[in-house]
Amino acid sequence: MSIFQGLSAFPITPADASGRIDTAALSHLLNRIAEAGTDSIGLLGSTGAYAFLTRKERRRAVESAMDAVGGKIPVIVGVGAIRTDEAVALARDARDAGADGLLLAPVSYTPLFENEVFEHFSAVAEAGRLPLCIYNNPGTTKFTFSRELISRLSKVPNIEAVKMPFPSGGDFATEIASLRSTTGPAFTIGYSGDWGGAPSLLAGGDTWYSVAAGLLPSQTLAMARAAQAGDAATVGRLQAAFDPLWTLFKEFGSFRVMYVIAGALDLCDVDPPRPVLPLPEEARRRVTAALDYLGERLSGE
Repeated sequence: MSIFQGLSAFPITPADASGRIDTAALSHLLNRIAEAGTDSIGLLGSTGAYAFLTRKERRRAVESAMDAVGGKIPVIVGVGAIRTDEAVALARDARDAGADGLLLAPVSYTPLFENEVFEHFSAVAEAGRLPLCIYNNPGTTKFTFSRELISRLSKVPNIEAVKMPFPSGGDFATEIASLRSTTGPAFTIGYSGDWGGAPSLLAGGDTWYSVAAGLLPSQTLAMARAAQAGDAATVGRLQAAFDPLWTLFKEFGSFRVMYVIAGALDLCDVDPPRPVLPLPEEARRRVTAALDYLGERLSGE
């Protein structure tokens, strides 16, 4: 079974204002995810603030993660960086620390051409020698992977999956079928954008790459398992419970909201890395209300 299947949980990376990671707090978050029974952990993804951390701190995060949950649950590590040699070094660091897989986004200041992205990914995949997932995140990177580029990369050794954004019009089934027609059955197709995660699984997707699962693993897993079982009615009920949270994710960005959730649940008390600012008090009250609503709806199921 591929490590890029089921529900992959993406937690924040607790760190102080200087960017030094609180490894004890990180280990606590990761153990909660593992104990909930999710299928993998997405460490140092966008939610994990990889772009704000030094190579040294990123390695500390991986080492801490493997000490905490290594062998209990697959750990997939984000290794995105502007320079190819930096991404290669991060991939080797992750492998040497015991990571199970890699996640790579085409981070760049200068807009990239498709062949540049192909060469970048090929170099990291070769150096990392671990299963690698393509991170198609045009909202952040401003680069959109074409179906042709994904197909081409799927033939590169070690590149085994793609993490896609919400499709235009929400037609997961058509997009999944189109991608599978050119990538082959062993290549897994998953989605981020939590409000579309369960629908993508219902439509035949392989993986839900979830921000919410990073701090709400049990609640998110219930919806993922219902979707995998084809239980659309249960998915609909659970989606309704999550809707206020999804609204906040869309309005403020899930990255900012997750820091409020971490504090509200007494998991850790940290601010997002500057220049990102904490949400104002009114928005924080709305996050707390969304959590209360989720808890009330789920307790009444």
